[in-house]
Amino acid sequence: MFSHLDESNRPTMVDVGAKNPTRREAAAQAIVRLPKEVLVHFKDDEITGKKGPVFQTAIIAGIMACKKTSELIPLCHPLALDDCKIRIHLNERREAVIECRVSCHQKTGVEMEALTGATIAALTLYDMCKSMSHDIVIGEVRLLEKTGGKSDVKAGAQNPVLARDPAD
Repeated sequence: MFSHLDESNRPTMVDVGAKNPTRREAAAQAIVRLPKEVLVHFKDDEITGKKGPVFQTAIIAGIMACKKTSELIPLCHPLALDDCKIRIHLNERREAVIECRVSCHQKTGVEMEALTGATIAALTLYDMCKSMSHDIVIGEVRLLEKTGGKSDVKAGAQNPVLARDPAD
């Protein structure tokens, strides 16, 4: 049975009232393929376009989206987040890798917040760069890790989990 359907198959919010709050963390990733027309503007770990610093703007948009996840996805609980970190870098294939890590002390997990943050950061990257090219492709968006609920989840060994910043 799906957790967001009642016994009559109607959408419902999961009742978390009886659950105890625990430390919850989740990490998600989005991959954005950038064409040469965009990559020529990559310098000093940033792309600067007509609208300003692309990665920095995408990071802010992703953080804002994490905080508004319950307004965007109907059956998500509103959560007070303890932390949200988004990092963007180019991988060896010159794709933008967006990694979002979210944590809170709540009765329900933050997977949707992490996935929303990574996705909105990717969409913002597209928006900021579309004047340079429309050949930008938002690729795989996926959960890398979640901890603190009934079950912990980690991505497969071939897909490394977002490393925690030692300063966190």
